[in-house]
Amino acid sequence: MPEADPSSAPERRRRLLVLAICCLSLFIVGLDNTVVNVALPAIQRDLDAPASGLQWIIDAYTLVLASLLMLFGSVADRFGRRRVFTTGLACFALGSLLCSLAADLEWLVAFRALQAVGGSMLNPVAMSIITNTFTDPRERARAIGVWGGVVGLSMALGPLLGGFLVDAAGWPSIFLINVPVALVAIALTVRFVPESRSPRPRRLDPVGQLLMVVLLGCGTAAIIEGPGHGWTSPLILALAAAALAALVAFPLWERRVAEPLVDPRFFAGAPFTGATVTAVCAFSALGGFLFLNTLYLQGVRHYGPIEAGLWTLPMAGMMLVCAPLSGRVVAARGPRGPLVAAGLGLAASGLLLTRLAADSPPALLLVAYALFGFGFGTVNAPITNAAVSGMPRAQAGVAAAVASTSRQVGQSLGVAVIGTVVTAAVVGPVATGFAPATHAGWWILVGLGCAISVLGLVTTTAWATGTAARVAARLGGDPPVDRSGVREAPPERLR
Repeated sequence: MPEADPSSAPERRRRLLVLAICCLSLFIVGLDNTVVNVALPAIQRDLDAPASGLQWIIDAYTLVLASLLMLFGSVADRFGRRRVFTTGLACFALGSLLCSLAADLEWLVAFRALQAVGGSMLNPVAMSIITNTFTDPRERARAIGVWGGVVGLSMALGPLLGGFLVDAAGWPSIFLINVPVALVAIALTVRFVPESRSPRPRRLDPVGQLLMVVLLGCGTAAIIEGPGHGWTSPLILALAAAALAALVAFPLWERRVAEPLVDPRFFAGAPFTGATVTAVCAFSALGGFLFLNTLYLQGVRHYGPIEAGLWTLPMAGMMLVCAPLSGRVVAARGPRGPLVAAGLGLAASGLLLTRLAADSPPALLLVAYALFGFGFGTVNAPITNAAVSGMPRAQAGVAAAVASTSRQVGQSLGVAVIGTVVTAAVVGPVATGFAPATHAGWWILVGLGCAISVLGLVTTTAWATGTAARVAARLGGDPPVDRSGVREAPPERLR
């Protein structure tokens, strides 16, 4: 039977349908990164959750995502992308259903982790499906642009949609709405997405995977639980020691295996290292911003969930406008300008919010939120670009996966570190003591923004480009991808 003409209208419609299915699935996963924040006060009231419990509701999701993204990317290459993708959708739907039924904090945190197991099967696998479906480089670049826009849209609309759902149907509805969407996505995936595998799948690295879980899990637990148990308590010291041991052991082990989870040689390239640190900084800023903003608007200013969601519209609007514009600038001129501008926008937002009070004028909040949306909307495209820029084609996908993992690590750290610093500084009732306590968190945001700008200047120099070229030669010598991130790659076989 002759192969379908890739330029024919039916074949093009099939590819666009596959893209739509992937985007639908990623929309609900990205939404859960931000939609839960606006429901935190309602969850706190219903489940009698302490501040550390609210941090765990967020971090149980982002930590598991960060820990398993690269694992399931390799599993999908080996056992079939459609199979892993549908399994992820089913796991995400089950976790969402159980979250909506959770009767106490501990079960909600556990079910959030189950949700994230499903979500970790979707993000990297969807990118592989899209790359495998769109074999023309230019068409693939446009498809990846749409995918990135959907992820940004879901994160931007999360607080607003969450506000409407919580106000209309209670906090369980933010989880329950995922179930029918996931079921529809499963049916469409089985019907329309072809199965595919990598002709040479990467080997699994279970020891490296375990060390990453210990590092992220124990490190975050020590930060969140430190104020409650005491920083010198045996539990906190044991958690910190385990995280430190994993931090030391992880790069030592990765150097010993033929196909490591994260190749340490990547970090000899300044653009890749800069992209990783930038992703951690930017998403730390996002995690801390959303966590503090939700508690401030609802706990201090006593806004309802819908009203609190509406206040985030300036941020969402700027993210939606700036994300595609940033991508075009990166493609045309490289990542330096967007990175520097993004860092300055985040720093300016944090600087304004260091003046936050219980009765701050609306103009201060609206301008600060718009500046944050500008900075965060501008930073995403250059992160991915800088991660793959200068990498050999064979390693560019792994480099992008590390950047995605860094995003989730950053969001977890932002909630853990900024949330812990602020909640430990609250004196007296939340209505009067929370706003002054947030100032320390906003100064951290200023520092993160400045770090992003400095990294944007340093990692885009001729010296940095030279380090990337040396890494590419050391990893295999095939030509690096260009600065727009568009690269030619042979299509993989479909099964």
